[in-house]
This record gives sequence, structure tokens and C-alpha cells, in this order.
Amino acid sequence: MGADDDNRQIRLGLFVLHAGYHLAGWRHREARSGGEDFGLMRDTALTAERGLFDLFFLPDTPTSSRGASPSAAARLEPLTLLSALAAVTRHIGLVATASTTYNEPFNLARQIASLDHLSEGRAAWNIVTTLSAEVAASFGRAGAAPGHLPHAQRYAQAAEFIEVARGLWDSWEDDAFIRDKASGIYFDKAKLHELRHEGAHFSVRGPLSLARPPQGHPVLVLAGASDEGQALAAQTADIVFSAQNDLATAQDFYRGVKRRAAQAGRDTRRILVFPGVMPIIGATDAQARAKFDELQSLVDIGQALPLLSFFLGHDVSGLPLDEPLPDLGPSDALKSRTELLAALARNERLTVRELARIVAAGRGHLVVVGSPAQVADTLERWFLSEAADGFNIMVPYLPGGLDDFVDGVVPILQARGLYKIAYAPGTLRDRLGFARPRSRYASPENAPSQALADVQP
Repeated sequence: MGADDDNRQIRLGLFVLHAGYHLAGWRHREARSGGEDFGLMRDTALTAERGLFDLFFLPDTPTSSRGASPSAAARLEPLTLLSALAAVTRHIGLVATASTTYNEPFNLARQIASLDHLSEGRAAWNIVTTLSAEVAASFGRAGAAPGHLPHAQRYAQAAEFIEVARGLWDSWEDDAFIRDKASGIYFDKAKLHELRHEGAHFSVRGPLSLARPPQGHPVLVLAGASDEGQALAAQTADIVFSAQNDLATAQDFYRGVKRRAAQAGRDTRRILVFPGVMPIIGATDAQARAKFDELQSLVDIGQALPLLSFFLGHDVSGLPLDEPLPDLGPSDALKSRTELLAALARNERLTVRELARIVAAGRGHLVVVGSPAQVADTLERWFLSEAADGFNIMVPYLPGGLDDFVDGVVPILQARGLYKIAYAPGTLRDRLGFARPRSRYASPENAPSQALADVQP
């Protein structure tokens, strides 16, 4: 570790599913849920901000199905919801999930830049690729190649999409908007740039009709753990979201991301790894175990099997429930999660039913059941063992699961000097320790131009 590492502190994101991350969380006697309940999302964001979370992280899938999990059956569109939350929060980063397969770079770059302005520099984009028959059909691509690109091609398209978005965010140089009433000059004409991108997947002229975002480029989050995903993350991501359920595997992933980032010429301290963790917290270990057992008792196997099928990339609904999971072969969907769950079933000799119940709890992420001190111990061990820079906390149900963490675990981490006691000033990039990207068009001395434009309509 370097000198700066002596002052490292744990970063926290809140991965928000309105029905709770545990598949049966919404059935808990104290749970609130509702995909269109803005009050629940507002209260959740404010509690997370009280707990000094860095990120409010909204996952998304743009369509639903009869087999959808409770949290995926109905949910508000992330950028719309986060724009509303920007008005009632002050500090927490706002992470919107949006697919590079079912969006266009121009529209999405403009929407995310708008969120960055509305939140005064707190926007982040969770970049995903999408392979789903339901989504393809909803976008008029059923059976068509654009909706079913192979894994490697989806990531190649994503890389180009990101590059286009970054270019569009640089459409206006930082000091382009003069807005001088005396002279009648609104912007410096020479500091507006057309991207004129022509690539394998996209043709985009630009520019955006919006000033450069407060952060320069909003924070980029990427969850890919496959080889293609890790390579893209090493080149582009500020935060890498991952799924590991044991320390050694998490350490290997962490080292791999940092190594790839170094090979790409990046400062490895400026790319952060956030494994997902679902804490089940009780005043004592016994109470936490009882809470976990209660949640597991509420799992409907009929809902757990579609979720398992989704993560495995294979339909398991017809398999014998009480026999070991057979070798289903590779999947072109969620490759890393498929491999993780298949290895878990193989190593633990799990039946289909047992694996489905495990997925119903943590979906392949680390599940920690215990007292606040025990949860804090686990986070500290992973953090100090170079398995994580921070964590995406996935509470089993709302609001109690988050209250348990904020009121129980956060004070312990603060007392140990592992977690901040107040938000630092500035944008989300500032708080995470990331440099603000310089516009690709800015001159070295950033001298003002003499070519000025008249007032524009």
C-alpha cells in the first residue's frame, strides 16, 4: 500500500430494490414495498444520506414478464426517479442503470448530463449490456441481430457507446457560456464542438444542447465480471460492481481489476471495487439467524426458480428439485454470475431447490448474518485484505433492513476510523477522490476565444 492508503476509508453504495433484495423481503411483516411509491424511495434516500452513503444505486430492466421477481415486475424508470430525488437530497450520488443495447448514445448522454446539472454534480451511470428475449420483443427486435448480439459484440458496442457519450459531454468547453448581459453575448461560438463520430455501431454528429456537466463526465459504474467486462471496466469505469461470496475469490477479482487498470495506464487508486453484500442484522447472532430463517421460510419456490433460471442463463423449471444441478453448459447472458452459481452448486453438491433458495437470498452476493459488530467485522476484513474499496449494501427489505445497517453498523465503522463522519464538499467525483476529466477540446492554457456568438434563440 502507498502513503495515501493509510487514510483509506470504506465507501458505501445502497443497491435499491423497492421490494428488498431478498426475494421474499417484501413479505416481511415490517416491510414496505411498491414500485411506484415515491415516498418509499424518498425516505430510503434520506435514510441512506443520514448514513452518509456515497451512492444511491438503482438497477433496472426495461420490461417485465409473468415470471418476474417482485422488484422487477414494476419499477420507476431510474433517470426519472433520480431526477426527483435530486430535489430532496443534497449529498448522495445518484446512480442510474441504463443499457447500451437498448438506448442511443445521444439521448442517454443528454439525460445523464441533465441529471448531473439538476443534482449539482452527483450523477453516475451504471453501464449494462442486455440480452433478453422479453426486452428484444418490447423494442421490436424479436429474433433480430441487434437484440441478440453475442457477448463479446455487446461489449464492443458498449465500449463505443461510452466513448460517444464522453465525447458528447465535451460538446461545450467549461467556460463556453459567458452570458454577458452588457455585451449581449451568451456563449463563445468557438467553444462549441460537433463530435462527428462515425463508428462500427453508431453515427453521431452532436453537439449536446446542454452545458458541460458539473463533473465533466458523470461517474461511470460497470458490473461486468467476465473477461470482456473486466477489460472494459479497466479502460473506462470509475467503480466496478462485483459479485463474490468468499474472501479469496473477491481478492482475486480485486487484484485482477487493479492489474488491468495499471496495464491501461490508470492510477489504480482511482478505480474502486464494490462487491455486493446483503446484511441480515439482529441485536445478537441468534436474533439475526432467526430473522434470516424467517425470510427463507417465506420464499416461494415458484418465484425462486425463474430467478435462478435468469442468473444461470438456462431454464431450470423442468429439472427435479431435489437432485443435484446438472451441467447446463455455458451461457451467453450473465456469464460471470452463471459461472459463480454453477461452481457453488458443484462444490457444495447443492440440489436445484437448495441453489434456488440461496439465490433467493443473495443472488450470488455475500450474505452476512449476525450482529452489527459481526457485519462490521466482515466489511473491515474484506476492506483491509484488499478485496474491496467499498461495498454495495443490499438490504433484505425496506425500511427496516436499511435502518438496522445505518443505526447499527455505521457507528461501529466510524468508531474504528474506517468510515467518514461527514460528507466532504464538492461533487460526487470530488468525494470519491476522482479527478475531473479535462475536456478533449480545451487548450493547454484554456485561453478565452475572441470568436464570440450573438445571443441564440
